[in-house]
Amino acid sequence: MSASGLWINAMWILLFAIFDAAFSNYSEDQCSWRGSGLSQQQGSVEQISLHCSEGTLDWLYPKGALRLSLSPRLPSMAVGPGGSSSGLITACVKPSEQFHGAQLYLERDGVLELLVGDRLESSPPPRVRCFSRLPGERVALFLQATPHQDISRRIASFRYELRGDWTARLSLDSNPISSEEACRPCNNTEILMAVCTSDFVVRGNIRSVVEDDNLRAAVIKVSATRVFRQKYALFTGNSRVASRGEVRTLLQCGVKPGPGSFLFTGRVHFGEAWLGCAPRYKDFQRAYTIAKAAQQIPCELPVD
Repeated sequence: MSASGLWINAMWILLFAIFDAAFSNYSEDQCSWRGSGLSQQQGSVEQISLHCSEGTLDWLYPKGALRLSLSPRLPSMAVGPGGSSSGLITACVKPSEQFHGAQLYLERDGVLELLVGDRLESSPPPRVRCFSRLPGERVALFLQATPHQDISRRIASFRYELRGDWTARLSLDSNPISSEEACRPCNNTEILMAVCTSDFVVRGNIRSVVEDDNLRAAVIKVSATRVFRQKYALFTGNSRVASRGEVRTLLQCGVKPGPGSFLFTGRVHFGEAWLGCAPRYKDFQRAYTIAKAAQQIPCELPVD
């Protein structure tokens, strides 16, 4: 076969691959889904089911509708840092900054509630939206494509997270929980449980606090003198004395920089550290010592 014939065959193979990718939907795994609306009929609804506690959805060229069922493999009784076990599941979705071409609804027992609307080019980035689901409650996410003459530049994409009821103390939703509940200090039982269940447990000092009005959060700059545990590489650095990292908390809590050593605990929320319990380290030491003497500590921690 001539060189020109080989080149033509290669081009046809490439075109068939592009055509197949553009007109077929596929699930990368049980956590994420990526697909195209080009193969969907205008009034059709494609059913999708994912089974992880976090993942992504990317809908290229939205057309028709998607109905997404989230069935994470979580413990039957979700346990929060306070030791409660209500069975409540909290889910959050974080739309991409360029979310276009569809509207995202929460479907609860057949009733639709708008979470994210279709964006204009000049619109600000959409916010994280959170909702809760009780055991036995039928909840799904419903994406409805918005009719557009040109769909070539439109992608409806978001990340999702599902957790136990630890997010009762955290909300980035447009209807946040009360400041009193979100910002109250943890009691000793909650502190000791947070040490066992948090994504990060770090001893450190507050270097500064920066307020982010757009995120409606305070970003706490932390110098970590000891990292007991971290699920992700949140606190890093080359210093022999301390690592550095950031922890976020709700803006209405009014966190200010101050002297002293703290024990920072919390959860990772869409790749960012969010504050749970943060007692002064000496107060944690006292509570831990008393609980250990009474054989009531839920887990061991090498306390100095």
